[in-house]
Formats: sequence, C-alpha cells, structure tokens
Amino acid sequence: MASKINTLRQIIAELRQALPNDSLKDSLALRYILSQFRKYKTTSEQLCKAREEMEFMANTYLCYLRSSRMQQEIHNEFHGKGERSVRETANLVGFKLPHDPK
Repeated sequence: MASKINTLRQIIAELRQALPNDSLKDSLALRYILSQFRKYKTTSEQLCKAREEMEFMANTYLCYLRSSRMQQEIHNEFHGKGERSVRETANLVGFKLPHDPK
C-alpha cells in the first residue's frame, strides 16, 4: 500500500512541476488520477488483476511525466541560442581550452 501512495505522491509532484501556474485543485488530470486510484483501491489480501494493471499504469504515467520534464530541461539547456563563442561551446560539452588552467 505504501508504494501506491508513494507513486501517487510522485505523480502529483510531477504534475505540480508540469503545471506551475495552475492550481492542481482544478486539474482534470489530477481528478481523473485520484478517481482511478480510489476505484481500484483494494486490500493487500485480495488478488486483483485490475489492481496490478492500475499499478502498472500509474508507474507508466509517472515515467512519462518524468521523461517529459527531463526532455524539456535538456531541450532548454542545449537548444540553439545563436552563435556561441568557442569557450562557451567547450564549457557546454565539458572540455577546456588549451590556454585554460587545469
């Protein structure tokens, strides 16, 4: 049960980062996710294929949200910003110029 709550908390945290200016109380995505978690709420004693499918879908959605955020961060960092100097380009890829102190 703790892993399901942890997954839900992580999804909510990712939604907060994806929608920084919007209120999550009004978010249709959050309402839907919470309704699905409530719908498939079961005790640990029950064996339920739908519950296992719900856990899989929740983890898949969490992975999607994280990957989308990380892709956007990488895009923003490395997106072309016009001409860069040789020093900026070397720093961007982790190299040092020959006249830089090591």
